[in-house]
Formats: sequence, structure tokens, C-alpha cells
Amino acid sequence: MGMTITEKILAAHAEMDNVRPGDFLQAQVDMALANDITAPLAIQVFDEIGREQLFDREKVALVPDHFVPNKDIPSAEQAKLMREFARKYDVKNYFEVGEMGIEHVILPEKGLVIPGDLVIGADSHTCTYGALGAFASGVGSTDLGVIMATGKIWLKVPPTIKVWFESELLPWVGGKDLILYLLGELGVEGANYRSIEFTGPVIQKLSMDSRFTMANMAVEGGAKNGIFEADEITKAYVTERSSRQPQYWKSDPDADYEREITIDVGQIQPQVAFPHSPDNVRPVSEATDIRPDQVFIGSCTNGRMEDLQQAAEVLKGRAVARGLRLIVIPGSPDIYKKAIREGIIETFLEAGATIGPPSCGPCLGGHLGILAEGEKCVSTSNRNFIGRMGHPESEVYLVNPVVAAASAVLGRIGLPDEM
Repeated sequence: MGMTITEKILAAHAEMDNVRPGDFLQAQVDMALANDITAPLAIQVFDEIGREQLFDREKVALVPDHFVPNKDIPSAEQAKLMREFARKYDVKNYFEVGEMGIEHVILPEKGLVIPGDLVIGADSHTCTYGALGAFASGVGSTDLGVIMATGKIWLKVPPTIKVWFESELLPWVGGKDLILYLLGELGVEGANYRSIEFTGPVIQKLSMDSRFTMANMAVEGGAKNGIFEADEITKAYVTERSSRQPQYWKSDPDADYEREITIDVGQIQPQVAFPHSPDNVRPVSEATDIRPDQVFIGSCTNGRMEDLQQAAEVLKGRAVARGLRLIVIPGSPDIYKKAIREGIIETFLEAGATIGPPSCGPCLGGHLGILAEGEKCVSTSNRNFIGRMGHPESEVYLVNPVVAAASAVLGRIGLPDEM
């Protein structure tokens, strides 16, 4: 019996010839990462272990991206603790304010993750890197502290769900809509401790930015990881960013899948995830009566260059609806600079948007756009749980960047066709 991409990566990192779902193994980690919220506890665990150095100073990444620039004294203390740890252990991939962006945007951007890698992060959306053909998964801070000391992790091999996307995309439909639609089919527990393998002719045409979006939200279905087979689009992305040698894996023809799902994308409208769950999805045509107080374009899900370009195309020459707030946050300094050079930032500003520094922003309800009681937000982020973006009686609706931009102009959820 053959193996899936995920099984092959885990076997290689455990120095095993063959693995099967349910097997327990100890694997070598290529990159361990944490942010300003999760690093402090991981650092405490590392200190308790008593190691005098990291397992590899070049294979640990620390990115302050959640509450920075610091919003209050506690967040400043967290960032300070991480900064001092990075200095003490000479962490090569520590990114200070000014050079940092959202961790799941800048690590691929800087070539720190490549196909075939095994990446573990103290953040649930570490699964983003599966877009590159890497095994990537989130863990708790305690686990990460041990990984920083040892470079190893115990894992159970997950069974794989194969999702085949076919047909042709309708206008305004992108990777965000494909993953939201899939979540509507699976439910938030439908892929618990499974690997989701995205494949099919539609996937082969998707940009890297769209693939990052889909892999990012695999965890919203409970998945251990989401993964794509690396192809020429992946190779082009990686080649200009890293000098390391990638390992390109593909699933065997006789690989064993727990389940196979076929999705005809020609039937998928732009999707809207209603409160309070990413799987509570409806087509945009059933959401046009929702009038948001705020629109957020950004996050590790949709804060990349393609996302900003699409939103700017909609907003060009138009203005944000009166009484509505539009917040745009580029995912990294490089994306911010490119957006300036292309006139995208000016387009946003002329439309009436406010631009935030590269960071997670309001996504987790901690900084730069918290919602008040009763307010509604249309967001390109990945979660809309109760209180996710602020007050427990606020509401968050998840959409793609085009729908977000159109909604900001219309003053209600809608499409560019309606303007």
C-alpha cells in the first residue's frame, strides 16, 4: 500500500520506511515558531528543562505579531520577554517591530519554510505552510518549549481526507470561498485529527496566495494539517526565496484515503460564514441584508498581496459607505511596500480606509479594531466565534477580499456587480 504526502513527510522525518494512520512516531522538526502570546509560556518551559542552548538557533522563529506595536503594559512585557530570550540565545529568525509581519505570512515570504519541511508552531494556523507541500501543524506552548530544547516531537500519523476540486470558478470566487464551502460540508469537527489533501484541476490553477488561504483554514475543520502537492507554481515561489533544497513529495496512486470528496466549484458562489462558526456558511446572495459597522481586510488568511490587489480593484474611485469603518492591514512590510509602489495604499486611503501596521490586528479581538456591543464586522480573517473580535455580543461574518471591499462601499454585504 502506498503513502500520502503527509505520511511520506512524517516517515522521512522519523527515519522510517513506511507509516500508517494511527502510528506514533518521534519526528525531527525543521522549524519551530511562536508569537508574542504563545512564546512566553514556551520560554518558561524551555527554562525549566534547563538546556543551555536551543536545539538549533536557525530553526526557531519568534514573531511578535498579535499585540504589537504594544497596546498596553502586559503586552509590552510579553514582547520584552521574547526579545530578551531571542538575544540571549541568538535566535536568528527573531523579527522585531518594523521588520516583523504576521508570522504565517513572513515565514514563507522569507523562504524559511519549503516543500517537504516539518513545521510545528505554537499557533493553530501554523497549518498555513501546507500550501507549500510541507507538513505543518500547531501545538500548545508547553509542547513548543520542549521542541525548542530537543528539536523533536511525538506525533500520531493522521488519516487523510482527499478533496478533489473540479470545473471552473465563477466570478469573484477564490480560495477563501473554496475552503469556506468545504467547511460547510465537513463541519468544524468533520476533519478532527485528519490531514486534508487539496487536489484537482482547480487547485492546480490556484495562486500561492489562494493556497495559503485554504491551508490556513484547514484547522477550522479540526484538521491536523492541510496540504497541497508542490507543483511548478510552488517551485517558482520557493526558488526565488530559498537556497535550501526542497523535497517534493506526491501521494502514491495506491495511497489509502479515509475519505474522498469531490467538489464542483462551478456551483459555488462567493461564501459568507455567518456567526458564530466558520462552518455556518451561506452563499453571498443570502447575506445581502447584513449591514456591517466595520470591514476588516487582512490577517494570516487574506492579508497577502493578491488579497490587497483584489480589494483595491473594487475600491478604486469609490468611497466607503458613510458611518462604516474600513481597516486594512498588510501581512508584512514587503507587502506593504509593494502596495505603496502599486498605488494600492493610496487607493485604500482615498476610499476612506485606515491602514494598520503589519500585524494580526483585530483578528483575535486584541488590538486595532475591537468591536463594541452589538456591532457587526465583515472580515477576511479565519474565525468568527463568540467574542472573537471583541464584545461577546458582536458579530463577525467571514468573506473573501472582493466581497469585503464591495461590502465596505455598499454598506451591506454584496458583490462588485451591485455597485
